[in-house]
Amino acid sequence: MTRTTDTIALTPAEPVSEGVVVHRNCMVAMRDGVRLATDVYRPAGPDGQPDPTPRPVVFERTPYDKAGTPRTELSVANPVSLSRPALAARLVAEGYVVIWQDCRGRYDSEGSFTKYLNEAEDGFDSMRWIDAQAFSNGRVGTMGLSYDAHVQMALACLNPPGLACMAIDSGGFSNAFTCGIRQGGALEMKQATWAYNRAMEAPLAKSDPAVLNAIQAESLFDWMKHTPWSKGRSPVRWDPDYEAYLLDQWQNGTFDGFWQKTGIWAAGHYHDFPKVPIIFMSSWYDAYVQTTLENYEGLKGDADRPLTLIMGPWTHGNRSQRIFGDVDFGPEAVFDGQVDADWLAFRIKFFARWLKDEAPDLRDERVHLFAMGGGSGRKTAEGHLDHGGRWIEASDWPIPEAEALSLYPAPDMTLSEVPQSGALSYSYDPANPVPTIGGSLTSGEPIFTGGAFDQTEDTRFFGCTTPGLPLIARRDVLSFQTPPLPEDLLVAGPVTIRLRVSTDAPDTDFTAKLVDVYPPSEDYPRGYAMNITDGIFRVRYRKGYDRPEPLAADEGAFDITITPFATVNLFKAGHRLRLDISSSNFPKYDINFNTGEPEGTARASRVALNTVHLGEGTALELHILKR
Repeated sequence: MTRTTDTIALTPAEPVSEGVVVHRNCMVAMRDGVRLATDVYRPAGPDGQPDPTPRPVVFERTPYDKAGTPRTELSVANPVSLSRPALAARLVAEGYVVIWQDCRGRYDSEGSFTKYLNEAEDGFDSMRWIDAQAFSNGRVGTMGLSYDAHVQMALACLNPPGLACMAIDSGGFSNAFTCGIRQGGALEMKQATWAYNRAMEAPLAKSDPAVLNAIQAESLFDWMKHTPWSKGRSPVRWDPDYEAYLLDQWQNGTFDGFWQKTGIWAAGHYHDFPKVPIIFMSSWYDAYVQTTLENYEGLKGDADRPLTLIMGPWTHGNRSQRIFGDVDFGPEAVFDGQVDADWLAFRIKFFARWLKDEAPDLRDERVHLFAMGGGSGRKTAEGHLDHGGRWIEASDWPIPEAEALSLYPAPDMTLSEVPQSGALSYSYDPANPVPTIGGSLTSGEPIFTGGAFDQTEDTRFFGCTTPGLPLIARRDVLSFQTPPLPEDLLVAGPVTIRLRVSTDAPDTDFTAKLVDVYPPSEDYPRGYAMNITDGIFRVRYRKGYDRPEPLAADEGAFDITITPFATVNLFKAGHRLRLDISSSNFPKYDINFNTGEPEGTARASRVALNTVHLGEGTALELHILKR
């Protein structure tokens, strides 16, 4: 196809550094006339004017300020993050035109911000504009972390012109209803904290100090004690756009057309997804494990679409660190010097290969997995648990060599390989939810934070009222564990909990948490119960996410499946593998008030008597690797 050029006027070129200029705030029109602010960085000649030679383009769209400093463009060797202008200059020196763009309704772009839902069309229109420019040679590589990963998957769903490769870091919704916005039917409360924090940067707050002051004057801690929020009754009410999209996410509780949109449902577009090389990267304590692995599995198997999968032990985007929560994953935990020199070096090689047809030494088209565990179990000099870990490579995900292992909760609170009949009941009171202590989380500050922690109440965590008391002391937590393991057990793959349950409420939740239990030691006299992964299921969705339905009073027992995020963790000999079952994990997930009211609207509350029926219908299903 012959490319056409669009001679839309760029803003005057300004110098950035030697040999680099920028056309700042080029206002690129979308199909509805809204204009998005776009910075175009180009090589410059000795006269300081842009070099007109068409070049490949590196493109990133962001809601986090295209001219600012992202928090993660750093490395072990260079721990201060590069600003976007500095990063652009580095990439321009590699022979690219570099384009940063503010998403609709953010910073210098026009329009109203509705989280996620405009990104597919805006991304496509922006790619079409790039493809028409004389400075572009028709090959565009995209990159970005978190929201900047979501927008990549969104635009790719529409197969835009010029797209040649993508580096998708910790995001990109396969299905936002099951990971990223909601999970197991529950709302991920990071959406509420994100909306509150980002509203303070929104155009309304920036243009009106009274709005900013009002948002800042709200107590997010107090508001978290009074959920669900509703229109005009939230700490985000001062910016109606942000409150509106958040409540839409909270209250649209059926997997229907609201959720089946290009920006948040890439799985619905896998069949015609562009055949371009893609890096999928995330980490075991990130909020996007499931979506990363689903995208990889959904798009793999086509030689014209080579894929690379990287899964570290990190929290969201923190690939050059080794300590997450209270746990040290060892010197190998960082990306730097393990997968490649650092993340920027890896991307530069990736773009060189797929945008310039060079052949750098690049460890791509493989599955790189960090296997957590294997450390000494001692307390480090800095006061962290030495859990350790190492990188492994596999030919595919799920790992073909992994073997299935089923463990069954028993009436004596053990986990065994033989099912035993019985039933265990507990009362779940929404007024006293089980507090969240770490996990696969992001964007929760100042209310919650991700990572690995001893599952013991602590004043650092929202909702903890008895510091020092282990969560298993709660009467609404059923805790099952193996005897001390006679040999190392490497769990590597999907984690599934199948439960046969009943309740006396029209709706309730069941939660599950996989825990690595260290034995008592001199450093940890009570041992250390380290959270590995967790999940939730809201029982109104027992017949399908597209068919929510309250329980009838006489419904009896029924089967549900909880799918915590996959993991790779070595449970060392002498440790115990533990499964905790309850009905809340707040504020990671929103509270189920057990009333059966429509999602996100509950005003009433009731205590539910919830029962787990033991036997063959209740099992923990793992995948293990023999070493």
